[in-house]
Amino acid sequence: MRLFTAVTLGADIEARVSTAMKPLRSLASTARFVRVEGLHLTLVFLGEVTSDRLPAIREALESVGPRHAPFTLSVGEGGTFGPPTHPRVLWADVQGDTEALKALQADTAAQLRPLGFEPDFHEYAPHLTLARSKESRGEPSFLKCVDALKGQTLGEGLVDRLILFESQGPQYLSVAEVSLSRER
Repeated sequence: MRLFTAVTLGADIEARVSTAMKPLRSLASTARFVRVEGLHLTLVFLGEVTSDRLPAIREALESVGPRHAPFTLSVGEGGTFGPPTHPRVLWADVQGDTEALKALQADTAAQLRPLGFEPDFHEYAPHLTLARSKESRGEPSFLKCVDALKGQTLGEGLVDRLILFESQGPQYLSVAEVSLSRER
């Protein structure tokens, strides 16, 4: 199984992102846009994992929920990753209680580290991926998309659970969910 931990932002943001992506699709017609029903913020990517490791992963994640209270994030505007003239990824900016998100990510990574899982980045940079270039040389039209996203607010959502997802191609299946249950 190809697994990762993530949080989702709810139906309101999914609907607004879907609406915002319509004009972006025409600006970057050769890009591969994410499925709106799969929108998430990845915390830790675990990679290929055998099913016999699931109980230990679930147990590690269950210890995280009681230490974190639900929090609110908002999404708006955008940016890119990759070379400035030929970016490879188009993303929307995540705002709001990003410190709570970073704390959740760090705690999740710390609980998974003894099981042999290391985060694939040094510093967590929350973002909502909207599209990826199909071409290895990047997608210059993403720069027009960033301009189109300027000043846009794509809503806010409550983060109240940590989710272990299995990636099955373009679809993500929830394997385990842990409620964030600490009182504020």
